[in-house]
Order: sequence, then C-alpha cells, then structure tokens
Amino acid sequence: MTMADRKVIELEQGWDFMKKGITKLKNLLEGVPEQQFNSEEYIMLYTTIYNMCTQKPPQDYSQQLYDRYRESFEEYINLMVLPALREKHDEFMLRELVKRWNNHKIMVRWLSRFFNYLDRYFIARRSLPALNEVGLVCFRDLVYQEMKHNVKDAVIALIDREREGEQIDRALLKNVLGIFVEIGMGAMDAYENDFEFFMLGDTAAYYSRKAALWIEEDSCPDYMLKAEECLKREKERVGHYLHASSEQKLLEKVQQELLSQYEQQLLDKEHSGCHALLRDDKVEDLSRMHRLFYRIPKGLDPVAAIFRKHVTDEGTALVKQAEDAASNKKAEKKDTVGMPEQAFVRKVIELHDKYLQYVGECFVNHTLFHKALKEAFEVFCNKGVAGSTSAELLATFCDNLLKKGGSEKLSDEAIEDTLEKVVKLLAYVSDKDLFAEFYRKKLARRLLFDKSANDDHERSILTKLKQQCGGQFTSKMEGMVTDLTLARENQTSFEEYLNENPQSHPGIDLTVTVLTTGFWPSYKSSDLALPVEMVKCVETFREFYQTKTKHRKLTWIYSLGTCHITGKFEAKPIELIVTTYQAAVLLLFNAPERLSYSDIKGQLNLTDEDIVRLLHSLSCAKHKILNKDPNTKTVGPNDFFEFNDKFTDKMRRIKIPLPPMDEKKKVIEDVDKDRRYAIDASIVRIMKSRKVLQHQQLVSECVEQLGRMFKPDFKVIKKRIEDLIAREYLERDKDNPNMFRYLA
Repeated sequence: MTMADRKVIELEQGWDFMKKGITKLKNLLEGVPEQQFNSEEYIMLYTTIYNMCTQKPPQDYSQQLYDRYRESFEEYINLMVLPALREKHDEFMLRELVKRWNNHKIMVRWLSRFFNYLDRYFIARRSLPALNEVGLVCFRDLVYQEMKHNVKDAVIALIDREREGEQIDRALLKNVLGIFVEIGMGAMDAYENDFEFFMLGDTAAYYSRKAALWIEEDSCPDYMLKAEECLKREKERVGHYLHASSEQKLLEKVQQELLSQYEQQLLDKEHSGCHALLRDDKVEDLSRMHRLFYRIPKGLDPVAAIFRKHVTDEGTALVKQAEDAASNKKAEKKDTVGMPEQAFVRKVIELHDKYLQYVGECFVNHTLFHKALKEAFEVFCNKGVAGSTSAELLATFCDNLLKKGGSEKLSDEAIEDTLEKVVKLLAYVSDKDLFAEFYRKKLARRLLFDKSANDDHERSILTKLKQQCGGQFTSKMEGMVTDLTLARENQTSFEEYLNENPQSHPGIDLTVTVLTTGFWPSYKSSDLALPVEMVKCVETFREFYQTKTKHRKLTWIYSLGTCHITGKFEAKPIELIVTTYQAAVLLLFNAPERLSYSDIKGQLNLTDEDIVRLLHSLSCAKHKILNKDPNTKTVGPNDFFEFNDKFTDKMRRIKIPLPPMDEKKKVIEDVDKDRRYAIDASIVRIMKSRKVLQHQQLVSECVEQLGRMFKPDFKVIKKRIEDLIAREYLERDKDNPNMFRYLA
C-alpha cells in the first residue's frame, strides 16, 4: 500500500487510540488487573505514531504528539504520583518515592518505545530533548523539586539514627540516594547540592557534639579508639548507601570535628597525652595516633614536636647522669678510667635503637619523625661529658670494642652490630673531624702495639665510616691499616737479609715498623742520643732499607718503641718491658754506679720534661728499678740515681709503664690547625668560582661546604678571610668593605 493509498489519521482519532494504550500502561503500574501488552498491541501503537508522523503536512502531527507525550507524564504525576507522596511521611514517604521513581522509569521506557519514531527523525532534526530525557525532566520538575527537602531530612534523620546504633533499612537509603544521582542525568549537582551539602553539615554538628563530650570524659587512648571507630563506620556507610564521591568529604568532616579541633588538647592531656604515651612505651596507641593524624594536613607536626622534645629530654637526662657519675668517681678517686663515659655511649645507643624502632614501627618511617629524631640527637650528642667531647667518647668507645682486653666482651656479630650503631650516632656529631683525629690516634696505638683484637672489625668499621662520611674521611686510616700489612712483609725481608748477612747482625733482636708519614698522626721525634748497643741496630736497618729504596728518608720515632731488657738483680734476673727512652736511661747504669740528673740529661740529649717523666717512672713509681737520692716522690735537677740491685718481684717479667702524655690537648690543637686549612681552602674554592661575593654570603657558603665535617666558628672564618687578604688571595672592594674580590 503506497503512501497515497493510506488512510489519513486525524490527530484526535489517533490520540484516542494512543490514550487507550497509555491508560493500560498506567493501570499496570498502579497494580490494576490488566493483561500485559502483547506484540500485536505494541506494533499497533508504534505504527499509529509512525503513520501520524509520516503524513503530509498539515496532517504531520509530530509536534503535537511530542507535546502530548510530555503531557501524559504531567497528567499522571499530578493525578496519581504527587497525591500518593504527599500523604506519607518519613520512611513511608521514602518507600513510596522509590516505588514511584521505579514506575516512572518503566513508564518512560514503554512510552519512548511507542513514540520511538519521534526520537529517530523529528527530534533529531529539530535538536529537541530526547523522549527519555523529557520523561525524566517531568519527574524532576514536578516530583523531585517538591519533595527533595522532605526526602533529604528523612534520609539524614535515618543516618543519625544509625549512628546512634539503631538498625535501619540501608537498601532503602541506597535506592533513595540513587534517585538524587540519576535525577542529575549524568551530573552530580542534584546529589551534591540537595543532599550531600546538608548531610555533611549534619555530620559536622553530630560529631562536634560527641567530641565536646568525649574530650572531657576520656583519656587520650580512649578518645583515639572512639575516633578511629567513627571513621571506620563512616567509611563503611559510604560503602553501604552513600555515593563513592562522598567518602573523602565525609571523612574530612569527621576528622575536622574529632581530631583537628581538639588535637592540641588531646596531645597535651596530662596523664594520657602524647608525652605520657612515649614515657610509658604505649606502642599501639602511638601507632594509632600516627594513623589518625597522618590524614590531617600538618596533623603530625605537633606529634613530631612532642616526640622531639621527649627524646631530647631523655638524652639530656643521660648526659646529666653521666656527668654525675663522673664527678662521683672523681670524688671517690677511683681508678676506673672512662667507665661512666662508656656506659653513657652504651645508653645513648640503646636510646637510639629504641626510638629508631618507634620511628619505623609506630610512625611508619615518616620523614617528619626521622627529622625530629635527628634534631633531638644532635642536641645532646654534641654535649660533652666530664670534659670530654662526644667525638672523643665515641672514639674511646670504639677503641674499647676493638682492642684486646677491652671492657666490652661481645661476640663478633654483636661487635659488628654495635660498630654499625656507633657510626649512625656519629652522623649526629658536628665535630666529625675531631672524632677522626681521636680515632686515628687510638687506631695507631692499637696497630703499633699489637692491641687490635680483629683485623676484620678494623676494616669493617672503616668501610662503615667511609659510607657515612666519604672516602676522604677514612683515607688516612685505611692507609694506616695497609701500612701495617706492608710493615710485616718488610720485617720478614729484614730477617731474611740478616740471615744472609750474619756479619751485619747487631746482636739484638730488632723489629722495625716502617710507616708512611702522611697517614699517621704526627709524633714528636727527638734527637735521642742512643746507647751504643742501639746505634748498631739503627745502622743495620738503614743499610737494609737502602737496598730496597734509595729515595726514602727514615725518621726514627723512639717514643713509640718498646724494649725487652734483662735486669740482673741480686735475687734473680727479671725481664723488664720498657719504652725505648726508658731502656736508654737504664743502659746508662751498666757502667757507673751513680749518676746525677744533669749527667743523664747530658748523655741522652732530651728535654727536662722528658727526663723527669722517665726518671719518675723508674725511681718513684710502683717498680723502683733505680734508687733516688733524696728519696722523695718528685724528681728534681739536683737528684742522684743508682741501680737498685735489691729490687725483686714475684713475676719473672714485668712491664714498667711510662705515664702517658696528655694527648687530648695535642689532638685538639691538630684539629684546629687542620680546620684553619680547610676553611682557607673552602674560601678560596668559593671565591675562585664566584669571583666577587658579599661577606655574609661567603660565610654562609663556607659553613654549608664544611658542615659535613665540623661546624666552623664565624669568628675563625672572619680571621681566615683577613689572613687570605693579607696573603693576597682576596681583596676588599674599595667602595663596599663588605664585598670581596678574588685575586687570581
């Protein structure tokens, strides 16, 4: 049948037929008994619309049908939907709304199928809203706009009831909130503006009331437990019925009311705040504190500040404890050198272990807490104890660990572990160069007097120090360890040389350790007039060494030597272990019986200070190898000495100690001298690259460059700048005395 043959359908006639279909659909939705649409009815309804839209104008009723499509919804909503909703309240109203919304969507789906031909051509050509959209807009404009306030209030009331522990119909809320989302037709405006905004306000008010009560009643751990539980419940609430986009905003509101508002009050609670938790080692509560305040912007800052203060206080208390112990020891005149200091370093290591574990476990290695720990340790690790700097204490502690017969009796693993921890502590000490110098002095003694317990440990700590402070820090120390290995090989070669040239043998067993000048600490080398017996030894070794190398000059450091000599006393011969200086004194008594102070000084060519120390050790100390006239406790320039052949001892071999020189002063002087050179070099380096620089900037760059090894004193930097100006490395600007220029 062609278009021309088809019978024209008038508007009202066609609409009457469509109305029957629409009424049947409404009855089905309202639950009135009706037969479901069969395919024939559906095709008839669709065809009617199709025919009415494809007739030639003026019988093309597309526009009228489009309008009547919308009117069908409006009529249904006004007659059936709104009256049903208006008569219900609260939860019943919500159920009705969900039912009506679902029905409405079914109605839109069916009607848009009947009127489908409009969608395909008429709407597309005129750029009108699609049928589906028209249906939803009707509901939005007529139902949603009227009901949204009541619905929002009912939903929020239910949420508050659930917060108070009541059971509610979560599925219902999910469906209702689904309407807020769907009504936005792709946008979230309706959900956010008509529901979420008010829900967040209500949440804030609810938790504000709760927090005000809890902060008064609960301890800090109890309050945090409640806060954590609330946050957990709100997160679950989002999963149950709120839209996912609300999660962040909701949690922020709860955090704001429960945590941000009361953070300082909570942390400062007298018997249960952050300080008390640290004091009582409440690890679990501290972890919870981190979890809660981590989410808040700058929330961890006050916690880290309390942590830093707590660690600083504990460390400072250890320093005071060690000071008191040291002064008590002095008062009792006990001869346990360095015991309180050793115990102090041990306790500092334990303190560091404890709080480093807190940083790792409670505060999940958060940088703020690493920084707080570092700052706290820097405070008390740079305080001295009983006149010793922390750099010296750490060096002495290492010495005790590494030397034979040290006070620390530990397994190899424990020593390794402790060394690792000492190196970590060194990071907090500002005078690292002072530590290096003390450590080098002590390392030298261990190596030269064969006091080192284990070569592996010596090398291991150098590796650790190298990683921590750089290669320059340990290069000399590594050179010292290598020197010793070479010296042993050298000694073996010397013994082979003597075997091959028996005529050169000095008649005394001689062990020589050859060291490289630059690696070792500087030692005082005096022009000791050696006894004849020893001169032969020195000559023999010099001849041997020249066979190996012609270009090296040997400087003998007698102050580090030891001798084993036999004293022939009346009772029995005794082997005496003495220093080279002491041996030189004793050998003078082989011929004459009695020598004066000035005789001894003249023959040995030593200073008064050295002579007094030597004679005191041999005539006034525990082992009186020489008799002194007059018999007093001090050595004077008019005293006379003779060999004490009545001396005896129950041992066959005894060591006669020489009172040690106070090396601390010399170490500090050496370090100060090295620092001057380092500052000079740094200033020249900076000025060479910058050419012109202001005083303040030069000082701050210099401090920054040298800060890894020591904290330079501003006065010293100023002095070094003046010195460099005098030596014509720099000059002052003529117009601005605060400006320096580099002189190439």
